[in-house]
Amino acid sequence: MSLDKVFEALASGPRRQILAYLNEGELTTSDLAMRFGMTAPAISRHLSVLENADLVKSERRGAYVYYALNAEHLANTLTSYAFELCPVARPLKQESRVQSRKPKA
Repeated sequence: MSLDKVFEALASGPRRQILAYLNEGELTTSDLAMRFGMTAPAISRHLSVLENADLVKSERRGAYVYYALNAEHLANTLTSYAFELCPVARPLKQESRVQSRKPKA
């Protein structure tokens, strides 16, 4: 999973709004299109970017595709990114990497 894909997906205001809506529960493309006043194909393009970044997941049920937030992945990705920037966590992560490479006695 590329962190670049995640940030590309999060760079769009409508995609962040889609994530907020999906945080409340599953929705179809039509549900989202009505909330945004966009066409279903426009929403589908946004959902495709979000799926490609593994931020949402989809499930076909009959004639509809339901989208849901992949919250665990989003939280883990953003936490990992924050730890890389955090002045306290960064040295701890580097120390952990060094320790994990040392042979066990």
